Amino acid sequence: MVKLCKNCSRFIVLAFGLKFLSTIDQVYHLGILGREAFLAIWIAIFIMLGLYLLGKIRFKLDSPTEKIGFFRMLLALASFAFVVYLIPGMFGAPLNGLSGIIPSKSGHSFDLTQMTTQQDISKTDNKSLCEEPKHSDILHLPHGLEGYFDYEQALACARKQNKPLFVDFVGHACANCKVMEQRVWSDPRVLQRLKDDFIVVALYVDERKKLPESEWVTSTVDGKVKKTVGRINADFQISRFNVNSQPYYVLLDNNEELLAEPYGFDTNVEKFIEFLDTGIEQFKSEEEPSLEATNPIDINL
Repeated sequence: MVKLCKNCSRFIVLAFGLKFLSTIDQVYHLGILGREAFLAIWIAIFIMLGLYLLGKIRFKLDSPTEKIGFFRMLLALASFAFVVYLIPGMFGAPLNGLSGIIPSKSGHSFDLTQMTTQQDISKTDNKSLCEEPKHSDILHLPHGLEGYFDYEQALACARKQNKPLFVDFVGHACANCKVMEQRVWSDPRVLQRLKDDFIVVALYVDERKKLPESEWVTSTVDGKVKKTVGRINADFQISRFNVNSQPYYVLLDNNEELLAEPYGFDTNVEKFIEFLDTGIEQFKSEEEPSLEATNPIDINL
């Protein structure tokens, strides 16, 4: 039994080792280990695990399997059941239970569910951007949303369109960010609000792209010069909001003032919608003219 558990753990370690390789692939934009490739390798690993448990394949020092016990059969069935669960993910199924481990769907080349989602959210405004987003060649928003990856560019567009700003502090290596995007952002009510009522900007705190010297920033926190997209975004989050955890969602008006209490990791969809609606209502209330301006009192009566 001990030997069996040790050999099975080799398959598990190999499978979860891909998680770290996937993170490196995303941070450096290598494009080698996308969602389909990741899932395909996992499917192969767990098929081999199931076959090993059934005695169909053996390691070099293993003896032939003469009898398969109940526990071993149960593990084999669990392994094959997991493979069945993974297969729909190759075609865009959300796989919510693994959303913090597997690569996000933003780079999925064949996604039936995303095609439907994009058709649903495109029934309104077809173009919500003011100009081509910086870094859009390497960075993407989930679920077909349009947005920016540079704060100043997004703020300028928010002011031009007179919309509140939705700031998403996110990271390539942030598992909780992927969970939020898959379980909360995927809700049609959330998507509709983000598309119609906000200018969205995703600020990656671990993006390693180096900026030209004219865009470098000297930190007011540690006095160091920040030269990459990620370091500048991380420094902005710390210096402005005194927080360095992700995900972290902030709603700002055109004067860069908070519209609602910032929102962290919480997969309650209703609470997230309430957070968005609070920001929308506060923004609209700031835009409404005062009662005195709309109904001036005639003192000469």
